[in-house]
Amino acid sequence: MEAKTPAESRTILTDLVLPGETNPLNNLFGGELLARMDRAGSIAARRHSRRIVVTASVNHVAFNHMVPLGSVVTVEAKLSRAFNTSMEVVIDVWIEDRESGKRTKANEAIYTFVAVSETGRPVHVPPIIPETNLEKERYEAALRRKQLSLVLAGKMKPSEATELKAIFQ
Repeated sequence: MEAKTPAESRTILTDLVLPGETNPLNNLFGGELLARMDRAGSIAARRHSRRIVVTASVNHVAFNHMVPLGSVVTVEAKLSRAFNTSMEVVIDVWIEDRESGKRTKANEAIYTFVAVSETGRPVHVPPIIPETNLEKERYEAALRRKQLSLVLAGKMKPSEATELKAIFQ
């Protein structure tokens, strides 16, 4: 399999926040934002793997700013790392000021997707080659996050989590 860059998976979804998608405070429902992030992330993972993908986990979500009714919301997703069959996708959410057009980062998330065959069996994905400094940082951090998840799930012994151990030495 030929390696790909994170840029090849980049996905951008832009939409408006409509009245039926808001809570009593007229801000976007968190679940609606999660669904938008899941869609963008799955497209990015599919672009990388060229396979059917399923959401394996939502590893991190930060709702840093409210997203008001009428906002233009942009969800940007890009692979940070590809493992054997799984892919970590970093998602940034931006809101645009109606008058100035200035974009503000409102939220962020990290999702993991698994590539599967037509019968739902996991399949291998191409490796990824990070290019920018940010992509390289995210690439390295992805392995630490994966090891932490495996340790917490009891699927890896803490002594085997070499990347995590290196942080504390």
